[in-house]
Amino acid sequence: MASEIALDQAPDEAAVEAFGNRMTSALNEAGMLLMISLGHRSGLLSALNGAGWLTSDALATSTGLDERYVRELLHGLTAARVVETDVSAGTYHLPAAHGALLTDGGDANMAVYAQFIPLLGSVEDDVLECFRRGGGVPYKRFGRFHEVMAEDSGQTVLPALRDHILPLVPGLTGRLTAGLDVLDVGCGRGRALMLMAEQFPDSRFVGYDLSAEAVAWARERAEARGLHNLRFEVRDLSDFDSSAEPGAFDLVTTFDAVHDQARPLNVLRGIRKSLADDGVYLAQDIRGTSHPHLDADLPLGPVLYAVSIMHCMTVSLAQGGEGLGTMWGRERAREYMMRAGFRDIRIHELDHDEQNDYYVVRP
Repeated sequence: MASEIALDQAPDEAAVEAFGNRMTSALNEAGMLLMISLGHRSGLLSALNGAGWLTSDALATSTGLDERYVRELLHGLTAARVVETDVSAGTYHLPAAHGALLTDGGDANMAVYAQFIPLLGSVEDDVLECFRRGGGVPYKRFGRFHEVMAEDSGQTVLPALRDHILPLVPGLTGRLTAGLDVLDVGCGRGRALMLMAEQFPDSRFVGYDLSAEAVAWARERAEARGLHNLRFEVRDLSDFDSSAEPGAFDLVTTFDAVHDQARPLNVLRGIRKSLADDGVYLAQDIRGTSHPHLDADLPLGPVLYAVSIMHCMTVSLAQGGEGLGTMWGRERAREYMMRAGFRDIRIHELDHDEQNDYYVVRP
């Protein structure tokens, strides 16, 4: 009997080989992402884009970087088939198709997202300790998170805000032009608010965020741009259900901000409380199904679960919170919104954004 059980549990050799090949490919792709992150942050990819064929010396000179590091990165990106090389001339070239996806020269710079791999990897020891003792990793351990999220927002939210996101609410653009009171919850560096404050000078805007660093950055930029209809506050929204000012806002927005709150239901109840009678809540949040076996079919399912473990879930738990996680999904989001007192919940997808859903929510 024991030998029969052991035989039944023996792995299929073809399946082992297939998964081994997948792991090898994943390791290579992970290495490529680390190098792309370096290329993005150093400016090397931008310097290569549209520049023709360059030597490592010429590229180092034009960027002010150390030639030996530039050369090694070029070698690595060549091995990863991101960069092409002319061996006889000792020159390197970024193909136009790659430049369109790895620099600001195209519709979306995917090198921005490559930064999440080293950023989240930097807290692996902290997260591993949480596996052993519970708790979470606080926001302060994620030194560049708001910076990278601001770059992300600059691609998914800002270009689509006026023409695609705000029009999901019929008549909203006209009302903003006339003048509304607007709150953005979990505003981060406030780039969406700054854009709206510029475009709708007769409306009044407020941003709340837990991060003092992000709020300080936002205040400085808003002041430099002369946005007197905009203010930011450092605010812990764990008690927003009780601390929110009733009926104070005509529009409340959240951009990828609810699921990592310590107490997301309290935040949603506070949003409901703070809305005027004819107010509307407009939310962007991660597209998920609330079912992990179905999330496997999403284009970015696995990487978003990694973001959940390494950031969104753990920062919530660090505050003694619920730890809802990035992939709470449509079903749970709808459930939480209904528990918060909302009844009219409509979910939209936008062609430019396969990562997020857009919720138009009314009392």
